[in-house]
Amino acid sequence: MTSSQPIRVLVADDHPIVRAGLFALLNHQTGLESVAEAGTGQEAVDCFRTHQPDVTLMDLRMPEMDGVTAITTIREEFPEARIIVLTTYDGDEDIYRGLHAGARGYLLKGVPCRELVEAIHAVHAGKKWIPSVVGVKLMERMDTPSLTEREREVLGLMAKGQSNQDISRSLQVTEGTVKFHINRILSKLGVSDRTQAVISAFRRGMASP
Repeated sequence: MTSSQPIRVLVADDHPIVRAGLFALLNHQTGLESVAEAGTGQEAVDCFRTHQPDVTLMDLRMPEMDGVTAITTIREEFPEARIIVLTTYDGDEDIYRGLHAGARGYLLKGVPCRELVEAIHAVHAGKKWIPSVVGVKLMERMDTPSLTEREREVLGLMAKGQSNQDISRSLQVTEGTVKFHINRILSKLGVSDRTQAVISAFRRGMASP
């Protein structure tokens, strides 16, 4: 890649200061060029369609549409899109969902600038960029039984502080069914009570506080 053909990068993050910092950083790197920035998942999809960047840096938690949904949407329309998740979230479920959606790299925002630049070049070249700490958590996630869609719904409502009776009304199922799902959730997460389940869900990225 020559200086006359820089790698064109889209930055998607809901924090203006982070976007501005990344925008400035990339434009000061030889061979890189920030071509657009987005503050929401929907804006990221729209900007990708307009600019069709070489590499996209995508945060996970954004308004309107989260990063995983944005990655999925972009990849459905542009299968060869090269996307790197750049986030503060390091839960094994966050990592799994981001990479499963089609991201080719996963970085935490605390990484040195040098590593970010190396990751962009690697992903642009068709490689994947998964740091060892991310790889370890991904393997842990792969070894853990997956929750069903209904179990995820129940866990999400638990995280919002809903009682069994509340969840029963929300999902229009019996309390006995709710208890069955909760017992399955506790077993799969390897915890003994609702509080531990919710803490585990927050830590692993299965639910947002």
